[in-house]
Amino acid sequence: MNSKERILATLERKAVDRLPVDIWHTPEVINSLKSHFDLDDEVSVWKAMGVDKIGWVFMDYAADDGIDTGSQVGGGAGGPRTMWGVPLKSVEAGDAHYDEFSDAPMKNMTDASEVSQYQWWPDPDRFKYDDALALAAKISTDYAVIGPWVSLFEVYCQLRGIEQSLMDMALYPELVDVILDRIESIQTEMMTRFLQRASDTVDLVFISDDLGMQENLLMSPGMWKRFLEPRVKRWCELIHTFGKKVFYHSDGACEPLIQPLIDCGIDVLNPIQHVCPGMNPKELKEKYGDQVIFHGGVDNQNVLPFGSADDVVKEVNMLMDSLGAGKEGYICASCHNIQAGTPVENILAMVDTAKNM
Repeated sequence: MNSKERILATLERKAVDRLPVDIWHTPEVINSLKSHFDLDDEVSVWKAMGVDKIGWVFMDYAADDGIDTGSQVGGGAGGPRTMWGVPLKSVEAGDAHYDEFSDAPMKNMTDASEVSQYQWWPDPDRFKYDDALALAAKISTDYAVIGPWVSLFEVYCQLRGIEQSLMDMALYPELVDVILDRIESIQTEMMTRFLQRASDTVDLVFISDDLGMQENLLMSPGMWKRFLEPRVKRWCELIHTFGKKVFYHSDGACEPLIQPLIDCGIDVLNPIQHVCPGMNPKELKEKYGDQVIFHGGVDNQNVLPFGSADDVVKEVNMLMDSLGAGKEGYICASCHNIQAGTPVENILAMVDTAKNM
């Protein structure tokens, strides 16, 4: 099987020659891998490593004032602000560089009537559909493809600030609904236009809405149900009408919301941060393994950056025996982007151990 066949078979719970292994990384990490393999481009690195990469195709956006705000992802936009009008600042952290959100442009709003006056609402006409579709076509021959990236609460938090966003659900529920409606409608239109043209070059859509902290949920299950559940369900239904799978990302201790997310229609859950309470891999597999595909799991807070290659081998073996039990329903990967400074030998140990299981 090639990488694409292996991923697609896993998503459909069909027999595979081995469980797939994906790789997520920061720009610094791919540069270190290029240097290790003496290669110039990322796809060549995937091939050299033999990873079953799910290729990311996330939409760029061009603002109407001529400033290219880069990717819709947000912090990786690369310009002075995101497509949502959130200012960015450059932050250096050791060997790593990040574009972080520097201010919340809607933080002072208290009334829903103010929302329509916000000047930075993205226009679905200004997404760079052709560029994204061309990239998808280029890599889809050999690899599964995921795109675009959409988000509800993460975008809300960028616009209002995390503390204000959490208070809003109790203090200003009407305001929350109006802002989320706008966030949802813009991305629904963008997704619809993209997927109408994506044909067989795109396999999954990425919904990212971090709901968990290191020890607990960011919000109560009741608040999630009130504000986010119906919107997530609508997106899942839309994505499925185009025959695509829903890849849902939430870091942290999100176990109380896993079944509700499955009920909404998600197909893949990432990243399985098993060091958090409630996220034990064996228990998750037993409870949800017949309902959702797991992606991720390899600890990148301690094991990958600071452990030995032997530690990484033990970690991967544990996950293959738990999340990958029965040789189905699991795509091995780090439990978020591998960070700058992570030893190359540890990254290779993760990939090679998974491939040899």
